[in-house]
Parts: sequence; C-alpha cells; structure tokens
Amino acid sequence: MSAGRPSAETPAVGKVPSPQIPVIVLAGFLGSGKTTLLNHLLHRGGGSRIGAVVNDFGSIEIDAMAVAGALGDSTVSLGNGCLCCAVDASELDLYLGRLAQPAARIDVIVIEASGLAEPEELVRMVLASEHPRIVYGGLVEVVDAAEFDGTREKHPEIDRHLGLADLVVVNKIDRAAEGDGERVLRVVRELAGPAAVVPASYGRIDPEFLFDCRPTEERIGQLSFDDLHEREGNERHDHAGHLHSAYDSLSFTSEVPLSPRRLMEFLDSRPEGLYRIKGYVDFGTHDRGNRYAVHAVGRFLRFYPEPWPRADERLTQLVLIGSGIDTAALAKELGACKEDTPHADEHSMWGVLRYVQDTHVQDTHVQDEEPEGLEEAL
Repeated sequence: MSAGRPSAETPAVGKVPSPQIPVIVLAGFLGSGKTTLLNHLLHRGGGSRIGAVVNDFGSIEIDAMAVAGALGDSTVSLGNGCLCCAVDASELDLYLGRLAQPAARIDVIVIEASGLAEPEELVRMVLASEHPRIVYGGLVEVVDAAEFDGTREKHPEIDRHLGLADLVVVNKIDRAAEGDGERVLRVVRELAGPAAVVPASYGRIDPEFLFDCRPTEERIGQLSFDDLHEREGNERHDHAGHLHSAYDSLSFTSEVPLSPRRLMEFLDSRPEGLYRIKGYVDFGTHDRGNRYAVHAVGRFLRFYPEPWPRADERLTQLVLIGSGIDTAALAKELGACKEDTPHADEHSMWGVLRYVQDTHVQDTHVQDEEPEGLEEAL
C-alpha cells in the first residue's frame, strides 16, 4: 500500500519533539467485557497514567463511571450516542487534545467504544487526528469466548472486525464449555490473521502488553528497556496462576548502524503475533544527523526522525513484544539488518521515508483487501 510519495531528502527536523501519546481503540460487541478490561487496566496500570474516553451508549456500567469520576480530568465521558456516529474526527480530536495536555501527564489513552460502534470508523478518526502529540496505538478487539458462536451468528461482521484488529483478547475463557475455549481460540486466530491473540478471564491481560507500567529514565515510547531486560529469561513471576497468556518480548541493541533496505524487508515481513515494535534506529551514513524513532503496532508503522541527544552515543535500540513469537529467530533477523557497506545509496532511505509523518498520516494498518475506498480515506 502506498503511504505517500517518497522524498530523496530527509525531512528537516529541529528540536526533539515531545513524547507522543498512543491512543488505543478498545472495541467489542455488547457483553464481551470491554468495561471489565478497562477497569483492570485502570486499577493495574502501575506507574502509567491512563486517560480514558468512554462512550456511554448502553455498554458502560455504573462501576465504570465511578472509576471515571475518581480519575477526574483523565477521563472524557461521551453520552450522546455511538461514538463513530455522533462525533466527527475534529470533535474527537478536541477530547484527545484535552487528555494530551502536558499538565495531565497522560501516558496512554484508551477509547472504550460502545458495543454498537464500528471499529473501522474509530480507527479512521484516530488516524485523522492533527494533534502533534497523538499517535495511533492499535485496535484491541474483545471477544466473549462463552458466547462467541452466538455473537458470530447474530453479528457476522465480527469476522471483519477481527481482521482489522491488532490485538484480540478472547475474554471469559474460563466460562467456555469444556473443549470450546481452544476451539474458539483457533477460529479467532484464523480470522485475526497476523494479530496477536491472547486468552483472558475477567479482562485480566498484563497491562505491559499495551504499555509500560513502571516508567524509567530511558523509555522507548511506552516500553522500558530496563524493565524488559529484567524480565527476559525469567518466568512471569506474578502471573503463574492467571488464566491469561503471558507475552513474549525481545530487546535488541546494536552499535553497528542498520541498513534501511534490510530493516524495511524485516518490517514488511514481520510475523503473526508480533504486536508492537518501539525504539530508535541508527541508519549511519544514510542520515548522520538523526536517529529514527520507530512505532509499529499491528500493521501500522511510522518513523520519526529526530536529532541525536548525544552525537557520541549512537545506538539502535528496539523492543519487540507479542504473543507466541520466536524471539531467537527475530533477533537473528534483526542482526542480519546490520549495515556492511561504508557508503550510502541515495535511494536506500526511500522505503523508510514512506512512513515518515510530515504533513499527514502514513499508514499500513488496513490491508489491501479491505473495502473499496478505505485505503484512500486512511
């Protein structure tokens, strides 16, 4: 999919931009457990401050509004109908802008859609945001494992929704009839394609799957290298008894610059279950003045060139996170992206620059087989 005309010149970059705030769209049909999952994130977010946009259209329970009230200025409640129908992109941008104010100290924003909302439209609206601190953080679709067959019969569009998702939470796995849980997981994985699929009970997914819960000095977007390094090679210490699936993570560091062509080949072929990639890339002679922050969630990808904080400390640092991914194989593939030529090819950065945001959104979230006209809208 084309994401804009490449330029032979790297966009001019001034000072290091303010950290962007990922906006996660939380969708799913009525009764799937979105509110329960959101409450779990709000209560178990650790050191991260979560902003919430809740759409009070039949699916928001009183306990969710009690949480919203307790959070005060970190929650926006919309009670005027289905979000994707009653609010336009510019109006949503105002709400997101309120939460994105530096004074609010928000790390991540979650939009809980009503059970009647159209995820495709909500994704469009977030991608259309013109706020400089807002970045799309992925579509999370919640599925009720116990009622999956009935929901699919009543709402056949769920198949399309799953195909758009970046992460699918198969909730209420403990309530599924014997043998049905694994069957539902298999069907969902087939429908969800490359998306990460995780089972859960009572909406309990590890918040670190979505964002960093314990911020440290050096952060890669939402993920902390320090925390992930500490956890690598260890068992998921406090989750052994939980029904949800643990995530897999990989931290990759290289003092040798990466080849832009090889890295794009890697990103274009990233495997199923690889939910997000965050970090900084050194392209060496291809752009000596800037490092490139990379933000990938599901099939969405962007690069952000910014000046090196210190010219004498140039490193590529990436964190990959997903469910069921082969971390050893991914590390080997990334290692093969290291640059072995001393001179830059003038066209080598074109693949990267297709995903550099300059005047509008560059997006690869929706596949080519999506409905006609969607590609142009995004």
